Formats: sequence, structure tokens, C-alpha cells
Amino acid sequence: MVALIGRPNVGKSTLFNRMIRRRDAIVDPTPGVTRDRHYARVNYEEHPFTLVDTGGIEDEDDTIIGHIREQAMRAIDEADIILFLMDGRQGLTPSDQEIADILRRAEKKVFFIVNKIDSPDLEIELLSSFYELGVDEIWPLSADHGYGFRTLMDALVEDLDQVDVREELPEGTMKLAFLGRPNVGKSSMINAIIGQERMVVSDISGTTRDSVDTLLSRDKYNYLLIDTAGIRRKGKTKDKLEKFSILKALKALGRCDIALVLIDAGEGITEQDTKVIGYTQEQGRALIILINKWDLLQGDKKRQDWLLEEIRLATNFIPFAPVLRVSAKTEYGIKRIFPEIGRVYRQFHARFPTSALNRLLEAAIAHHEPRIYKGRRIKLYYTAQIGTAPPSFVVICNRPKGIHFSYERYLKNRFREGLGLERVPVRLVFKERSGRKRKG
Repeated sequence: MVALIGRPNVGKSTLFNRMIRRRDAIVDPTPGVTRDRHYARVNYEEHPFTLVDTGGIEDEDDTIIGHIREQAMRAIDEADIILFLMDGRQGLTPSDQEIADILRRAEKKVFFIVNKIDSPDLEIELLSSFYELGVDEIWPLSADHGYGFRTLMDALVEDLDQVDVREELPEGTMKLAFLGRPNVGKSSMINAIIGQERMVVSDISGTTRDSVDTLLSRDKYNYLLIDTAGIRRKGKTKDKLEKFSILKALKALGRCDIALVLIDAGEGITEQDTKVIGYTQEQGRALIILINKWDLLQGDKKRQDWLLEEIRLATNFIPFAPVLRVSAKTEYGIKRIFPEIGRVYRQFHARFPTSALNRLLEAAIAHHEPRIYKGRRIKLYYTAQIGTAPPSFVVICNRPKGIHFSYERYLKNRFREGLGLERVPVRLVFKERSGRKRKG
């Protein structure tokens, strides 16, 4: 995780947008997810990371106080690498010095970046005052025009390679992240699972200072349970996720295979629940929805049916996700969780021979051809698998831009049905055939 830190108007959002534009990851837009998010998954030259824009350390007196300091510290704590932006045109400010003091005490790699410098002459003219910070290296940059960007990114990915993200886990360990709003029962669910199965349990230090993951064994399989307590709303802002409260969830999603999102049966599904679910799909994770506290609806068939229909309508953009009714309190439904995890995990990591994929593509085209685009028929030549977790496929065609989203959805459904991937997301990327273009 890489965090952008700095005062308002120093260019964080501009750098954020430039880094996103240069990503080459497969993108799968998900309906129902807010578009004003402050994070993105970036893949710069095969180096993936999560980029977080902290939005500005603001105060009228140009100092860091109260909750502003707390928000900055949260971002610093969660990040592996920090990009600290300052304004070269304004020069070094007292707030810059105060932020730098905080960052020096953090045990993190920090890039001290002076923005709004777009030429070597401006480097000579404007950088000198920033060396008062006493840091080894200052990075000149123009986030707007791109000056110094390549140099910065090359250094960033070199440090990303050195970030110790290795976990001493048994081979084949299934990583499970438990997510949801406060008080939906995430920790209680983990405790119920451990107690129900009487598993061999040991604590593994998590990647954040205040989290402990649980490694457990059941039969011949190993699982890492990641508790993401702390996803909260901003106190005075109804139904709006606090900007930094999702950092733990994002980090957990980056580490896990399957996200288990808990919904409170007593409260029903909320807008915040659908946002959390949306995050799982933007990160490309497998998903299981757990309706916890099902015991509250015991004997109320009408309420049960209403809740299940409400959840179905709110999650119609992820029809593949299994939905289980459980209760951490009474342990109802706990035994069904692990068989479902096994089925989802196997599909999430499944691989398929190219010959079978192309037979599937041919059958799909024969049943329903793509539409005419700009007077010419779209031709789909062949397909191949390009990745797992989630299963991802490339389709080579003559006009990628002409593929309508409805036809892409049709192909995804055919792939999901034909390959037995009914429980996981499937990603398709359409690419034009290289070499000489053929007419028609």
C-alpha cells in the first residue's frame, strides 16, 4: 500500500490521476460502487500496489491538530511506502516541516517529493530550501506535466520489491478476510469457527501493528483468518465511509483469496454493506456473503424471505457470490462455511486448457454472434487463460472497442457456466490481433 501525504493543493490528486492513467491492470468496473473513491489498484510495469490519496492535511492555521493529525497517522500506519508531496512554488512551510517530523519517526520508506517543478532550471532555483528537512534525497516532480515522473516510479517499484510481504504460512494456505460494518460479528464469527472446529490455532503477526491473524488447520487444509475490525462511518456523516477507515479492509483484500462479508440479519443490508462488497470486486476477490445473527429471525418466515430478497436485489451485480445464513451466537450454519470456502477456492484458482476454452468460445459465438460495429462484423478469433484469482481470459478479436457490455456479460456467463465457475468472478479482456489487420 502506497499513501500520498501532504497539504491541500500540493498536487496529490494530480499525481494520483497520473499514476492511475499509467496502470495496465485488467479493470472490471462494478455497478453500485461510489466513483469518488480515494484509492485505486495500480499495476506499474507488472508491479501491483494499492494507491491511497489522503485528501490533504487541512487546517486554517496551517498546523496539524486534532483529528487531522489522527487521520494522517492512520494513513502512515497502514502504508508500506509514503509519498510526501510539497509545493515547490510555495517553498518549505511550517506544516511541511511538522509532517516531515512525523514521517521521520515512522518506520516506513518515505519519498520526499517537491511538486510543480517542470525543468532542470527550476530544480536549481526551488529545491534548495527543502534540503533544510535534512533528508538524504529530494525528488523533483511535475505531476501535471510528467517531469521526473518516470524516475520517481522506477525508484518506487524498486522499493516495492523490497517491502517484506512474505508470510511464513504452510503451502496452499487459504487466506480469508472477514469484512463488514462495526458490530456485525466479525470477531465473534472467527471465535465461533475456531471453537466449533476445535482446530490447531496459532497467532501470526499481521501486517498492521494492531492486528493479529489466526492460522488454523482443519483436516488436511490450512486457513489464515484475517479480522478487519474497525471499518467505521465518520461520526457525523450518515452512511458515508470515513476516508481512512477502509485502509485496513483494502490491505486485507490485497492479501486474501476470499472475502467473507458479514451482514446483520437484524438490520438488513445497508448502503455501506454494498460499498464493502463493491470493494471486494474492485480488488478482484472471491466473495462469500454471511448473513449473521440469523437466530434473530428464527420462526419469522416472512421476515426471512423479505431479507433474502432484499439482499438479492442489492447484490444483483454479483449473482455468483454464495449467500449463507449463519449465527456466531448459536453456531447455526457454521459447519457449512468450510465446504463452501473449499468450492470457491478451487474455482478461484482453476486453470483450463486452451483447446477447451476455444471450443467454449466457438459454441458461444455460434449461439449468439456479436453485433455489427460501424458497418462491419466483429470477429472473435481465439481465447486463452491469462491468470487465476480470479480466472482471467483474453479474447483476441478484430475490434475490441466494438464489444458491447451486454455481449461481454453474455460471454462471461457462458464461460462461467461452461467452466463450472458459478461461484467466482470471471474477467475477460478483449485485445486486437497483432500484426497486419485484415479487412472485414
